[in-house]
Amino acid sequence: MRLKSEVWVQAYLRRVNAAGASAMLVRRGDRDAGAIYIKICDLGGLAWLFSPAPPSLSPEGPAQSWAAEFDGDARPEREVDERLAGLLSYDRDIWIIEVEDRGGRHFLTDWLN
Repeated sequence: MRLKSEVWVQAYLRRVNAAGASAMLVRRGDRDAGAIYIKICDLGGLAWLFSPAPPSLSPEGPAQSWAAEFDGDARPEREVDERLAGLLSYDRDIWIIEVEDRGGRHFLTDWLN
């Protein structure tokens, strides 16, 4: 069963903050089904972007998963921000989470596609 976007975001924010990184909600999207984008900042000017991957089917039903943008490579933070601005220009229902972690941890290991 797929969780509502709002519930997943709240749980992810708690998970990241409990692990000692800083996570903040930058933009609130559609409560039920808004796509969630996660920006990871290393505090040195580089960032990674994770976007929703097509849902995979499992015996429990569709599962939420993420894919790394830019082939998983870090980019200048400005470039990631430009990509997010482009996404917002055509989809106003997206969620944006920003994680600040010097080690670049994304906390998405269980959900990577």
